[in-house]
Amino acid sequence: MKSILVATDFSFAAVNAVNYAADMAKALGAELVILHVYTIPVGFNEAPVMINPQEWRKDAEVDIARLKSELGLRTDHKVTIHTEIVMGMFFQELKLACENNQPYVVVMGSQGTTKAERILFGGHTVYAMKHLEYSLITVPPDAQFDSFKNIVMACDFEDIADAVPVEELKKLTNDFNSKLHIVNTGNIDSYDPAIVSGTALLQNMLDSLHPSFHFITSEHIEEGIMHFTEQHKIDLLIVLPKRHTLLERLIHRSHTKQLVLHSHVPVMSLHQ
Repeated sequence: MKSILVATDFSFAAVNAVNYAADMAKALGAELVILHVYTIPVGFNEAPVMINPQEWRKDAEVDIARLKSELGLRTDHKVTIHTEIVMGMFFQELKLACENNQPYVVVMGSQGTTKAERILFGGHTVYAMKHLEYSLITVPPDAQFDSFKNIVMACDFEDIADAVPVEELKKLTNDFNSKLHIVNTGNIDSYDPAIVSGTALLQNMLDSLHPSFHFITSEHIEEGIMHFTEQHKIDLLIVLPKRHTLLERLIHRSHTKQLVLHSHVPVMSLHQ
């Protein structure tokens, strides 16, 4: 059976991501795995009286049990829910949990509501999007799952055969009966044979999905993409981690301009 893995620290934004994952699991007929990772500060040995990891774990067990109970009601007890609480470094434990569970997709909150949460979520999310070799959906704090009626994939149309995970894209689109849009984020001010051939190749590769092709001419790619998602009522934006040039442009900006942290729609890094 498919499983969805969601990481949480029990903050408001993280719990919203858990709710999103639970609703998605119910729609997909998948199991849900909730992961909480707690990390002991570097200075723990210098202040053993002030920090008690056993108390942290007990608190986490109470929080995750309550969350599991709430999700049972939310999903009408139609989703099998597993919970994992581990101590360690976040990314390493997330990667290990993925290796053990082989999830259909990983879900994380894109950012928190407080300044501290934004820094924490932002750091974990951006790093995971770049380095985790599993498909990952980042969920905005106010997003709610309502299927994926319209999906858009942002692509620069370079090295199409190696960059686009065709089978994964087909699986996702077919699982949710989605309409697929593809936006070219390259410069089309002048004729570019690579874009023309890339478009033809991709259209042939995804012919069974009948995708719609679009071109963004905005000088600022992230703004152009966000305008497109609003205009076409997009439910999920897909970026391709193998396309490092595009991904770097989307996340290596100032904190306030990072697309994955400030998109109003969930962003998915899709891996082969």
